[in-house]
Amino acid sequence: MTDIQRDILIGLMFVVGILGFLSGEFIVSTIMFATAAIFSNIVLSRRLLN
Repeated sequence: MTDIQRDILIGLMFVVGILGFLSGEFIVSTIMFATAAIFSNIVLSRRLLN
């Protein structure tokens, strides 16, 4: 997966989390925010270690 694909994936998860929060689906938004944060941290830590 290229950097642009990862950025798009993380951005989409974040946007879906915001839309879920605005529509009242708090469980979905929490899961999407957590997934985006964890995935972003994994990518960032791999870049820093290499």
